[in-house]
This record gives sequence, C-alpha cells and structure tokens, in this order.
Amino acid sequence: WGLIGPHGIEAADAWQNSVSANEVVVAVIDSGVDVAHPDLASVIWINQNEIPGNGIDDDGNGYVDDINGWDFTTNDNLPDDGNGHGTHVAGTIAAVRNNNIGIAGVAGNVKIMALKFLDSSGNGYTNNALAALNYAVANGAPISNNSWGGGGSSTSLFNAIEAANQAGHTFVAAAGNSGRNIDSEPSYPAAYGNSNIISVAAINSSGDLASFSNYGLNNVDIA
Repeated sequence: WGLIGPHGIEAADAWQNSVSANEVVVAVIDSGVDVAHPDLASVIWINQNEIPGNGIDDDGNGYVDDINGWDFTTNDNLPDDGNGHGTHVAGTIAAVRNNNIGIAGVAGNVKIMALKFLDSSGNGYTNNALAALNYAVANGAPISNNSWGGGGSSTSLFNAIEAANQAGHTFVAAAGNSGRNIDSEPSYPAAYGNSNIISVAAINSSGDLASFSNYGLNNVDIA
C-alpha cells in the first residue's frame, strides 16, 4: 500500500516520470548493507577511482580499497550488515523491480553507497556517524538516508550536517518511533535546525500518523 495504495506515494507515476532521469548516489548511513543480496547487488555504488583488492588508497581519500563504502565500526572496507536494518532500508530505496525477487524499491535510478556505523545490535557512536556523513559528501553522494536517532544534541554532528548543507547534500532523517512531539522533546538528528534535513514521520495504511511515530509541526517535514 505504501507504493501504490490510496495513501501511498503513487510510485508507478514517479517510475514513469523518472525513466530517463540521471542516476543519483544515495548514501545509506546505517548498519551496513548486504551488497551481494540478489535484489540489491546491481544497484550498489562502486567507487570507480579505486582498484579492488590492491591494498592501496588509489583515490587518496584516506580509505583503502573502499569499493562499495566503508565500515566505521571496525574501520575496514567491508560494510556488511550484521543487523539487517541497513539492508532493509537499502531495499526500500532501491530494490530491483520486476525481477520476481523480494520487494520493489522506491527509486530505479540510484546507486546505494553503504556506510556502516551501527553494530549488529543497532548501536553506534556519534563520531562514526559524522565520519560516515563526511565520507558520503566527500565521495559524491548528494543525499543520505539516516533511519536512526537517539542521544542528546551534538554540536559536532550538527556542524557536520551543516558542512554537508554547504556542499549541497540533503540529509533525510527518521523522525523517530517513540510516539512523541519532537518539537517539545527533541529527537536527534531529526530535530536539528539545519535547512538540509528532511525529517520523515510514518503513516499507516489509513493515511493517519502511525501510532509509534514521532511528530512535530516544526521539526518534522513530511509523513
């Protein structure tokens, strides 16, 4: 229903309109991505400036053999997903359509850059999140998906999002799943005031706010 139902996003119309659209790199900042998943393998970003497996930082970006992204939890070039959440998110964005496998992703003209900062339990550190964001911006992703939150306000993360803003990067953030008003009880990063943040709440199949979803007139942009 989220794709084509009366309260969905009318994805079929968007797919028609985007047949000849330019490709966009989307950074999934999350728990990693199963880059070999049959519904995702063909839509994973490939760093064309890096030679796979030669142990050299060919493009000089500070990361060795970063072919599909980076794992900031263990500081290596295998952003595999020990939790499943990042792969779920990547599928929602870009799972291949009409292949009789799994689901249909929202967008057909994207490549997924896998940036892991959450561990197998779904926990992560703010410094790794902002490192992932900095990587996304530096390596050409104009947009990132950030379906995570928690912890207090962080000046360093706010500044990283603002630096991304100055570089023309859009930061899509989950409003959160605590059923609260994040204008009065902020949830970060969704509630930061940066103008490049799109904070997204959840609806149900009736078109109403999902019972678990955060909300807020000022700090939530769309549902």
